[in-house]
Order: sequence, then C-alpha cells, then structure tokens
Amino acid sequence: MRFNSKNILVFLLMMLITSTISAQKDVRKNIRKGNKEYKEQKFSDAADYYERAVEGNPNSKEANYNLGNTLYRQKEWDRAIEQYNQSNALEQEDPLRVSEGMHNIGNAMLQKKQLKEAMEAYKMALRMNPDDDETRYNLAVVQKMIQDEEQQSDGEDDQEQQEQDQDQQQNQQNQQQPPQDQEKRPEQPEEPEQMSRDNARQLLQAIEQDERETQEKVQQIKAQEREEQAEDNRRRNKNW
Repeated sequence: MRFNSKNILVFLLMMLITSTISAQKDVRKNIRKGNKEYKEQKFSDAADYYERAVEGNPNSKEANYNLGNTLYRQKEWDRAIEQYNQSNALEQEDPLRVSEGMHNIGNAMLQKKQLKEAMEAYKMALRMNPDDDETRYNLAVVQKMIQDEEQQSDGEDDQEQQEQDQDQQQNQQNQQQPPQDQEKRPEQPEEPEQMSRDNARQLLQAIEQDERETQEKVQQIKAQEREEQAEDNRRRNKNW
C-alpha cells in the first residue's frame, strides 16, 4: 500500500493534534492534583505537580501563578518572585491579574526585609487595581516601617555624632593636660606671713576682752544660782 505526501502530512498532523491534546490533559491533571495538595497544605507535593504542569505547558497562566503561591508558602521568596514575574508576563493583558501578582511580589519582598522594593510593588499593584484595599493597607504598613527605620537611623547618627564630639573634646582636654608619666615640678610651699606688732597687740587685746566677758558670764551664773538656792530655802522654811 502506497501513501502519497498529502496522506503522510494529514497523518502527522493528526498525530500532533493527538499528542497536543494528551499533553494538555496531563497539564490539567497535574494542576488539579496540585490544587488538591495545596488545599491540604502539602505545599512541597503541590509544587511538584505545578512544576510538571509548567514543563508540559510553559504558557499555562494558572500553573505559573499557583506555583508562585506554593513557593511563597514554602518561604522560597526569590523563586516565588521569579514565578510571579513569569505569571505577570503571561497575564499582561489582564490588569487585575497582574495586580494580584504584584501584590504577592510585594509580600515576598516584605518577607525579605526589602521594604522599598515591597513599597514599589504595592504601588504598582494599586496602579493596576486602585480598588484593592488590602494592597493599600499593606502599602501603608510598609511606608510606616520605612519611616520608623529612617527615624531610628537618624537617631543613631545623632548619637554617633555626639559620641564623636565627646571623644574630640576629651582628646583636646588630654592634649592640654600633661601626660600622666611626665614628672611635675614640685610646688614651693608658701612662706607664712610675718605678723606685725600692731596685729599682735590687737590679737592680744581681743583675747583679753573675750576672757573678761567669759569671767563676767561665769559670775552672773553663780550669782543666779545662789539666789535660786536662797529662794528654795525660804520656801522650805515656810512649809515647815
């Protein structure tokens, strides 16, 4: 039996269509299995199925996006971001889908502590979907985190500057003071002042005056004691 070239072409085309249909079925099958594992939080198994689906059809939007989510769940931030970018490239004609991908990229950047990159991703997501309140909230959070980080950095810079100023001031004081191991010249003791005759006479008179006043006070106290004693004796005599 002979086949002409036209029959051979039709046969090959039929084989190609059959193979394509079979491959598409495998892709759908792997996506369904991946979704099942994902719902059961078996993220590693889900990732395997999604990767098979992507290998079978690199242009599968669902497989690429779901693989990104699975990698995110496994904290593989870099791979998740790469997968979301691939999904966004396939979804470029659907702004809402791209917005979802950018939102997830922002989340991954935030997990990596790349605050400014996360902020830009959230802004891009809002440009694609201005009505996304969740993205708007995340954007506000990351902006606050950036502001707090900058204020903390400014405070640390101020403290560092103060410490540098103090060190500089201390160095200047140390330069003005002689080194500790340098011998100091002994100070000469001051000679006592010579007391003049007038000063001596005034001092002697003051001492004598103090002594006279002291004696007078003593005499007054003794006289008062004698008077009190006599009064006490008179009271006793009356009582008797």
